Amino acid sequence: MLSPTTELEALNTMLSTIGESPVNTVEDNGNVDAVIARQILRATSREVQSRGWHFNTEKDYLVTPDSNKNLVLPNTVLRVDTVGSDQDTDVVVRGSRLYDRRKHTYLFDSPVKVDMVILLPFEDLPEVARYYITVRASRIFQQRVVGSDILSSFNSQDEMRAKVALEDYEGDTADHNILSDNYSVARVLDR
Repeated sequence: MLSPTTELEALNTMLSTIGESPVNTVEDNGNVDAVIARQILRATSREVQSRGWHFNTEKDYLVTPDSNKNLVLPNTVLRVDTVGSDQDTDVVVRGSRLYDRRKHTYLFDSPVKVDMVILLPFEDLPEVARYYITVRASRIFQQRVVGSDILSSFNSQDEMRAKVALEDYEGDTADHNILSDNYSVARVLDR
């Protein structure tokens, strides 16, 4: 039965790029190459998702102060930006909390609305993202372990095609609108 790529299948794809035998689990099984491949796969997933895609962005998320007046974020947050009536609040993520750069404080009296980019587990990603991450991680893994320029050029071509497919998917599913999704344009139109 066909199904979306699993983390184990991605790991075995990476191992195949250096001629290594497949493994039966993503957990540490003593195979050094498999451990390195898993680390690279997870790091690549974080890197790719950090960009922020339609599938891993929470729009208009209300972060409410806890009992200590801190705005604590979920531990999967990669990036945050204030939006709506809170867009002029200049916050940054420090640790797991939001920090107000203008007021120089972690304390907030009211909730703040944000757009949040979150890190999803591999199996929660759309297939096109899983494929791009797998191909990119495979190239990085092969370069670090074997370092073959010939294999790298083939892998780079595959990576470029996979990235184009992911960007096409983003364009098809995100419903971007230059008039409403661009802050500068929206400010001009709201005058």
